[in-house]
Amino acid sequence: MLGGNVSTLAVVNSFLPHDGAITARLVPIARTPAGIVAGEAWQNVDIPLDGLFDWVDKTFPLEDDHAFIAPMRDIELLARVGWHSSLPETIGEATVLNVEDLPDDIADGLAHSLAPVISCGICRRLCVRDEFLWKEKQLCAWDYHATVFGRRGPWHNGPYEERHFETLPICAYVAPALLQEMNVEAILLLSNVDEAPARKAINVLLQSDPTRPHLAVRTDGGFSVLREM
Repeated sequence: MLGGNVSTLAVVNSFLPHDGAITARLVPIARTPAGIVAGEAWQNVDIPLDGLFDWVDKTFPLEDDHAFIAPMRDIELLARVGWHSSLPETIGEATVLNVEDLPDDIADGLAHSLAPVISCGICRRLCVRDEFLWKEKQLCAWDYHATVFGRRGPWHNGPYEERHFETLPICAYVAPALLQEMNVEAILLLSNVDEAPARKAINVLLQSDPTRPHLAVRTDGGFSVLREM
């Protein structure tokens, strides 16, 4: 690993130059409330070997709070000996030579499977495809929470009718830290519960406080019920 910044990791598997250049693979990363996710789609960039250190400095500048680089002495040694390894199919803890040099959040992210990473339809932040989809638009967790769980979201007073359950918001997960910023709290989490008892439990809760807005959300493997504070 050569280095990284807010949205990209640079990986090299060979310091054997071809026409004076080596190839770095640029791996997109999504920074999500659940942690960092490395993307499946890599881009190649050819870097002149004699300009490698300048490229690293310019691509991952010190003034970038998210930027990091591998120790230059290690890169210099690998380049000097012409280190080479087969390109792995995935980037992970077991395939990164200098994983101990990476920031903890990057190393933790590499412990998980690669995923399709795309740009948020509102802010262009990189996010994981289909985790937060609203009205056919791919959103990051921040914009999804602000749009769907904000003041203009589909809040509801009193119990849901059966038809309401068919149009509940659907997302991968609910992030408590993002809810707090909007003065919203999660008051019920249901996981691995059959549909009928889950609906009944949600309506029992909503019936107990019919004057305050609530919002039921389908998440991966269950439901969350939110309430305005």
